[in-house]
Amino acid sequence: MLFHASIPADNPEHVARVIAELWRGEMMPFLPHPGAYMAWSGDERGTELEIFPRGQEEFPSPGEVTVRKNPSPSQYSECHLAMGTRLSFEEVLVIAKREGWMAQRCDRGGLFNIVEFWVENKFLLELMPDAEQKRYVVNVTPKAFRTLFGITA
Repeated sequence: MLFHASIPADNPEHVARVIAELWRGEMMPFLPHPGAYMAWSGDERGTELEIFPRGQEEFPSPGEVTVRKNPSPSQYSECHLAMGTRLSFEEVLVIAKREGWMAQRCDRGGLFNIVEFWVENKFLLELMPDAEQKRYVVNVTPKAFRTLFGITA
């Protein structure tokens, strides 16, 4: 179960505001980390997404994780997030258009549909409205993936 995650952004405050809008939640500064913001979903788990300035890298250190600035970070990422939204596909696409961010509705192999929502045209969020979240939970399971890909072990 995922409770929170973090993503990079050039403008963390603005990105947190947009993500809070997608969730119909709220945003606020993440005071322990200057320049970082949090978007809160308002769901029963308190799901939260932290938006850090691009290039702030976390690395292990004795006692607690340490953050350092990478002077030349990639504008893209090795990872993405799939997350639910209370908005419809159309409402998500309107927000992307307003922001000037790439977005498109996609079918993920008949299992579920998403909007590929490119935050600042650099970080991928796969957004699922309520009905697609239900399809995801039913169709994306270890058993389903074993069958789909012929995995026997």
